[in-house]
Amino acid sequence: MYGFINTCLQSLVTEKFGEETWEKLKASAEVQDVFMTYTVYDDIITIKLIQEACKVLDVSMEAILKLFGEYFFKFCKMSGYDRMLRTLGGNLTEFIENLDALHSYLALSYQEMNAPSFRVEEGADGAMLLHYYSDRHGLCHIVPGIIEAVAKDFFDTDVAMSILDMNEEVERTGKKEHVVFLVVQKAHRQIRGAKASRPQGSEDSQADQEALQGTLLRMKERYLNIPVCPGEKSHSTAVRASVLFGKGPLRDTFQPVYPERLWVEEEVFCDAFPFHIVFDEALRVKQAGVNIQKYVPGILTQKFALDEYFSIIHPQVTFNISSICKFINSQFVLKTRKEMMPKARKSQPMLKLRGQMIWMESLRCMIFMCSPKLRSLQELEESKMHLSDIAPHDTTRDLILLNQQRLAEMELSCQLEKKKEELRVLSNHLAIEKKKTETLLYAMLPEHVANQLKEGRKVAAGEFETCTILFSDVVTFTNICAACEPIQIVNMLNSMYSKFDRLTSVHDVYKVETIGDAYMVVGGVPVPVESHAQRVANFALGMRISAKEVMNPVTGEPIQIRVGIHTGPVLAGVVGDKMPRYCLFGDTVNTASRMESHGLPSKVHLSPTAHRALKNKGFEIVRRGEIEVKGKGKMTTYFLIQNLNATEDEIMGRPSAPADGKEVCTPGNQVRKSPAVPRNTDHQQQVYKGDPADASNEVTLAGSPVAGRNSTDAVNNQPSPDETKTSVVASGPVLSAFCVVL
Repeated sequence: MYGFINTCLQSLVTEKFGEETWEKLKASAEVQDVFMTYTVYDDIITIKLIQEACKVLDVSMEAILKLFGEYFFKFCKMSGYDRMLRTLGGNLTEFIENLDALHSYLALSYQEMNAPSFRVEEGADGAMLLHYYSDRHGLCHIVPGIIEAVAKDFFDTDVAMSILDMNEEVERTGKKEHVVFLVVQKAHRQIRGAKASRPQGSEDSQADQEALQGTLLRMKERYLNIPVCPGEKSHSTAVRASVLFGKGPLRDTFQPVYPERLWVEEEVFCDAFPFHIVFDEALRVKQAGVNIQKYVPGILTQKFALDEYFSIIHPQVTFNISSICKFINSQFVLKTRKEMMPKARKSQPMLKLRGQMIWMESLRCMIFMCSPKLRSLQELEESKMHLSDIAPHDTTRDLILLNQQRLAEMELSCQLEKKKEELRVLSNHLAIEKKKTETLLYAMLPEHVANQLKEGRKVAAGEFETCTILFSDVVTFTNICAACEPIQIVNMLNSMYSKFDRLTSVHDVYKVETIGDAYMVVGGVPVPVESHAQRVANFALGMRISAKEVMNPVTGEPIQIRVGIHTGPVLAGVVGDKMPRYCLFGDTVNTASRMESHGLPSKVHLSPTAHRALKNKGFEIVRRGEIEVKGKGKMTTYFLIQNLNATEDEIMGRPSAPADGKEVCTPGNQVRKSPAVPRNTDHQQQVYKGDPADASNEVTLAGSPVAGRNSTDAVNNQPSPDETKTSVVASGPVLSAFCVVL
């Protein structure tokens, strides 16, 4: 099938069921994203799409096909075939009879088109029989959808269609499936009148159904008893008008007047119609046009039967009078047999003749009024023919010229479609690359800051009244560096920072930078939030857990980190034009750094302001006591122990099902319905005698965007007083209960 069919199916699913349904259907059928209108696709693709649509939409194949038939008619109208379809016939019967002619015309442009064939028979009680022939099994239910939509739109009638018979084709048409439909019509205006005059509780509807069922049975019996022989009725008495259900013809009848004798000479007739053939029931040629004799030498003189010179291409029926009479209303295409042509013509394309078969009852002969079937001027030249060989009154001349132009337009449209598809693919690739670039950019700068820089605007510095800053570093990092290869240090830091980076997304905090083993995040900047302290506290607890999964390359044991947190005001802004950085300024940065450098291994050290921000927020905090902080004097600091309302899985952002089945919020949200985690017992009282070497693992932060942090004490290699001996005493009754010496 051409891509036009698959595009129609895509439009149907998208319009009726939504874009998401089409994407799901396309993925399950494993087909491409876009179908080209003028490209031929395997029928298997269409069949797979329809089968998957039945599964995805949970409807029957018959319902899907009928819906597709209705929409296909609408889609053809939207695609510019509306006027062409309206002019096929003055009633439904004429419309169906001319469908094959329409397909034949479209085949001039769509060479690979394998269209179904239709044949109409007069039925009893004003109904008609529609014969449908197709090479594709199982698609016959599309026909009722199309015919019913055509009848309602073009002829204002309702149509009831049912299948009388369905079997393998036995008439040797070349088509694999033969389905016979019973078609009963009823005008809309009569239906509306009947509904208006019908009282409540009327049994007319049931009577109509019984009448329809009776007609169906009679038609089926009549169909099964149809003899396979030439029809005795002449072409002029064939069905030409749709018939109402038991009400007579829909249109006024016309009575033509025929002359007593034919007022035309034989020679003039053969010259005026240079392409025509008259043959009898035995297929003996009685008469032929002058150009038939020219391009098929010996057709009259050699006394051969017509089927020895020609084969029937369409419809693919047996070459005899009986089969031809069955398809008398169809357009026939005959092709010359190569073995009967002279040697000079065997190297040329075989002549194809397209036209109409007319049975002449009085003469018991058939006349084939035809014209050469040519698609373009190129085919005309290849056949060694000229436009002058075609009669001036024959529209084949105009058709060849018009189709030449149409083929050029189709070629251009096909190229445009291919370019459009290439642009779509390039656009998708560009969008993917753009997303990668934006992801990288947003990893370096806050999103709103990056967007302003992309637009070429300057980013103004912003003042934040309150935020929470965290610093961390690795204990004895200097000693680790001295004892390991550089690649081992890189691998260790990469493993640790990857875990920390994931936690920034879990707790929605902003990573400012990393220098060496120093890691800095902030909550409440660049987007102010009230829960900034809780977010950073949960992040710190997650850091402490993650650090246990990173091994010291020297000892092979988990590394230890120090974490310091401080809450206060900062000034934030972008510094520099080349490789711009989002920096924090203020004393809050320096104090947070001091909390980290004066902390203890595997502990989260809190300043007084950070302690106040976390007070009564569901965290377990113990008082460390008063310590001497370089550059700040004496400060009373605290240790963060745990979040009483969050499990370890929640802190780490790992999926876990709550024990009681109730909702569990994110750690930053302190409203929880899950049970609190048990308390640890090793924090009640600590006495730490720090190793002076632990203080020497500071990394110089020269050039750091954190302008407020003093880096001089990091290179002095002098431990602060609290690092040589620090007592941490918990208040309350805990003091008399436990005393742990480290």
